[in-house]
Amino acid sequence: MLIRSAVAAFALALAAPAAMAQDAPAAAAAETLPDIALGAEDAPLTIVEYASFTCGHCANFHTESWPRLKAEYVDTGKVKFIQRDVYFDQPGLWAGVLARCGGDEKFYPVSSMLFEEQQKWLAGGTGEEIAANLRKIGLKAGMTEDQMNACWEDTAKAEQLIATFQKNATADEIEATPTFIIDGEKVMNQPWDDMKQVIDAKLAEAGSQ
Repeated sequence: MLIRSAVAAFALALAAPAAMAQDAPAAAAAETLPDIALGAEDAPLTIVEYASFTCGHCANFHTESWPRLKAEYVDTGKVKFIQRDVYFDQPGLWAGVLARCGGDEKFYPVSSMLFEEQQKWLAGGTGEEIAANLRKIGLKAGMTEDQMNACWEDTAKAEQLIATFQKNATADEIEATPTFIIDGEKVMNQPWDDMKQVIDAKLAEAGSQ
């Protein structure tokens, strides 16, 4: 499923909401982007989440479990958290571009808005309507129309985002979202109490619970 979705996203990547070119990017040859981490750099445990902005289960995680993970583990210095985007479709890529449009410091706040309002911005019946909904989120995050247009027209950045997604997801053998890599171990999505047990066990192994 991931491979088919990646090919679809790759082929349609630049049919973006502003005026992006129609030619598919040469993502395979593009430079990859570094992770954007949240939390203490020297945290004893690292959690990587593979998520798609159009994935309902990802939105559920970010509205139900993420606040607890952040408050109990990230904000307390126990966990360094990294979100890696997965692009299953055009709107997901458009949202991914928007999330990075305000710079690294706005990536997680904008990502949270995209997940919290997922049903609203995806409700548009056409690409133009979805794009207009995404613009509303960008404006609420303090971006300008010109800034968003520039980001969506940046074909080089789109190539980098797709190349980064493909490289990381292939290396970690990601087949669905959300999928978590906790201390190097792949962990599928699960209720918060179950995930908390995994996190606590990993921290205990590191002697840092």
